[in-house]
Amino acid sequence: MQIEVIASVIEARSEDLAGKTVLVIDVLRATSNMVTGLAHGCPGIVPVETVQQAKSLHAPGDLLGGERNCRKLAGFDLGNSPFEYMGEEVAGKRILMTTTNGTRAIQKAQRAQTVIACSLLNVTACAEAALAIGRDVTVLCSGTQDVFSLEDGLCAGMLVEELQRLSGGVEIGDFGLAMQACYLQNRNRLTEALLTCSNGNRLIRLGFKPDIEYCARTNVYDVVPVLRDGMLVPAGVAAKP
Repeated sequence: MQIEVIASVIEARSEDLAGKTVLVIDVLRATSNMVTGLAHGCPGIVPVETVQQAKSLHAPGDLLGGERNCRKLAGFDLGNSPFEYMGEEVAGKRILMTTTNGTRAIQKAQRAQTVIACSLLNVTACAEAALAIGRDVTVLCSGTQDVFSLEDGLCAGMLVEELQRLSGGVEIGDFGLAMQACYLQNRNRLTEALLTCSNGNRLIRLGFKPDIEYCARTNVYDVVPVLRDGMLVPAGVAAKP
């Protein structure tokens, strides 16, 4: 099995992802929110690229969630804080989500055989799922405004470490090896690393320090969001029309 890590969505080419298992990472905060929502009873999350797409797909009972430049969209039910994706407000309700980077990366991966939303919150479960599928793996870091983000790289590095540990033998590209080394250097200070990275600093200025601390937690959930018929559902659950 070959593992490649892509630094940001702008570097990904859809044709290169065809037939592979693609794990999309946006630690701060889209994929962390997706994992959290599904773990708290949301039956499915539809990731779309634009606000208009989200609104056009909205049906009675659905929730609109998302952000632009870290801020909740006007008229949307949910923003981009994981604490909004917990509890009764999401249980049993489909969420239509659009974010600046994460949902765009998922759209970029549409030609993959399997698309999985990965975060630090569910990284080992994602590694196990990818190994069970048995195809070559591409880890797509969403980045921020087409630029690499350290938090995504650290998650990618942990994912590579877990894939190597669980499989006993995988081929890892150079950038993946670099991210693995970066993770190993920071594995005991992930919260600090996320708080001091560029996106962490920006979110702290906006009052979202608790979000960062939450998203820095590892293996909180075993839910694996898999894209089926345009909707992220927990692995093993068939998407409903």
